[in-house]
Amino acid sequence: MKRLLSRIAVALAVVAGVASVAQTDARAQSEPTIKLGYAKCAHCTPLVLVPDYAKGAKVEAIGFNTGNDVLTALLSKSIDVAQVTYLHYITALDKGFDVVAISGQVEGGSQIVVQNDLPLKENDWDGLKALIAKYKAEGKPFRVAASRGNAQDIHMRGAFAKHGIDVNKDVQFINIPNPSDHIQALRRGEVELICTVEPFATQIVQANAAKLFAYPYDQAAGNLTNLMLTRSDVVAANPKGLESTVKAIVDIDNKIAQDKPLWVGVITKVTGLDKTVAEGAINNLMPDYKMYRKEALAIATMMRDLKYISNDVSAQVEKNLNYQFLEAATGKPKTELGY
Repeated sequence: MKRLLSRIAVALAVVAGVASVAQTDARAQSEPTIKLGYAKCAHCTPLVLVPDYAKGAKVEAIGFNTGNDVLTALLSKSIDVAQVTYLHYITALDKGFDVVAISGQVEGGSQIVVQNDLPLKENDWDGLKALIAKYKAEGKPFRVAASRGNAQDIHMRGAFAKHGIDVNKDVQFINIPNPSDHIQALRRGEVELICTVEPFATQIVQANAAKLFAYPYDQAAGNLTNLMLTRSDVVAANPKGLESTVKAIVDIDNKIAQDKPLWVGVITKVTGLDKTVAEGAINNLMPDYKMYRKEALAIATMMRDLKYISNDVSAQVEKNLNYQFLEAATGKPKTELGY
């Protein structure tokens, strides 16, 4: 009898285990799924943590080489959520694409660097204006570079305008599309100044290829860079998946703001960068999940003035900032989330 009872107990345990596994599988199968795309930059790499932080949804994080690649994947419905920039958002709206902003992620990452032998100290804007005037008087172009149309391009142009420098008249602008080429352009003496992005900016300064001149955040666009986008069909069909994803982004931002070694580890793992470069880069990056309506409108105005877009998309920029997921994730009203 004792042996029989033991066998029954074992059988019941097996049945219970099978039932538990089946329930777990059923819950997993019922969870909404999200495909999230991100570019492999210092700002963006913390998004590889989203699958681990998302509760109530299965998230797949997919790395792309550039923000343009991520936006293309979103528009072609290959992914559901895209990490891009405010400029991508505004450009997409200008072209009539269906994009909806659902949260911020990380801001900052812009740095203006100048050739080491130029007689300029950090933030010496009067000195820069005088030097540009000297070049002009001598019949030499003062060459400034950026990757046209990215956040650093807009930050630099805004800062120049604020300090009375006309990029179209006072200097010669050179477009260097790939930021990884910026360091060689400086070393070859092809430009006097570049506004570039982290971690390339830190890499340039640490390699002594140029020196820091300024962080160009004192203009209408502020330090805005990254924005998370989805489409209206995903908002309608998968609100729970988006809610879990945004909650994970908020939690990760709060975590990396306090745990810098974690952030450095993610950057070095995803990009293969040297740890010292990653540590320097995050000093110029600001985790921030809010979406900034006023500054987004300012960027749209700047992009139209620069003819980067052809239409006034101010109404769409404001209308397509959807705060419902951030409000659910944080318990705060949109008036406290950048609206």
